[in-house]
Amino acid sequence: MPFILPGPIRNRMKQKKRELRKKIITSRGRLSAEEIAEKSGLIAEKLYSLSAYENAKAVMFFISFGSEVDTRPMVEETIKRGKLALAPKATPDTRELIPSLIVDWERDLVPGAYNIPEPSPETLRPRDPTIIDLLIVPGVGFDTEGGRLGYGGGYYDRFFERLKPGVPLVALAFEMQILPDIPRDRWDRPVDVIITEKRIIT
Repeated sequence: MPFILPGPIRNRMKQKKRELRKKIITSRGRLSAEEIAEKSGLIAEKLYSLSAYENAKAVMFFISFGSEVDTRPMVEETIKRGKLALAPKATPDTRELIPSLIVDWERDLVPGAYNIPEPSPETLRPRDPTIIDLLIVPGVGFDTEGGRLGYGGGYYDRFFERLKPGVPLVALAFEMQILPDIPRDRWDRPVDVIITEKRIIT
């Protein structure tokens, strides 16, 4: 039987995660558009330097929203380099992600679930998750051991199980999103690399 944390402990962990999310998102929201653009540019250059990115034929990106690291330039650069750039479409009923090929950011993406940009029904080009060579994952906070604090929906936790073995998980985050320790359940999969504007954490 799988190990299950006692109810009170799980509730305390959930509460701690909620508090951390609120604190980090509030702090991140204070960044100006100029700061986000500058820091995102530095993060992008570090991403391009990774051998995992250079060797990847298909890269799936989260589509940035609000004060997140801006992934639009990275998606467009990936398309320019002749790689397949994929973006997720969320299905709230099942809390699953559908990888979709992106050809043109402006034409392909519309506000979707939770108002986050995603492929429109007309431009949805589903691809099998097993073609993905590199997955760029979102998150609210991370620690240097790869611990990831997501947004609480569980979409990516489910999606990780559909990838082929060995696909690197790369997180993009601002330095202020790196914490000493992230509360983690036993089944939480850590990311392999975290890129901030200041460093690459492996």
